Amino acid sequence: MSKFKKKKGGELPAISTASLPDIVFMLLFFFMVATVMRQNTLMIENKLPFADQIEKLDKKDLVMYIYAGKPSSRYQSSAGTQARIQLNDKFAEVADVKAFILAERESKREELIPFLTTALKVDGDTNMGLVGDIKKELREVNALKINYTTRTGDANQNVQ
Repeated sequence: MSKFKKKKGGELPAISTASLPDIVFMLLFFFMVATVMRQNTLMIENKLPFADQIEKLDKKDLVMYIYAGKPSSRYQSSAGTQARIQLNDKFAEVADVKAFILAERESKREELIPFLTTALKVDGDTNMGLVGDIKKELREVNALKINYTTRTGDANQNVQ
């Protein structure tokens, strides 16, 4: 007589799925917190020029972006082929820059206003006359802190 009996049929027990919903929700919350939503949809071509001496901006929440360049191919039928300005998610005229800057200042706390920076993301093929007009409008509303956004690389790569 044996005290120990062997189990008949060496089947594995079923895998418990009780913790599966917890894992799914934990992953869901992680991706909800870690995902960054796109701020603006680019409606223009924006091939930034190269620069070899650049600095990175510290606080991105204190930056107001002004895009300039030719409308992308899907917007050329309605906006034309000349260089345009994009403020947030719509095309704008040079005269609209003042209102844009003032609206952005109103949305910030008063102590942060002196630290606001205007970033110009201008396509490399854009006429400098448009950039000059934008800068003139910025001077009129005393937005003198300007950043030109570029790509890292040798500045001679622009010349073809």
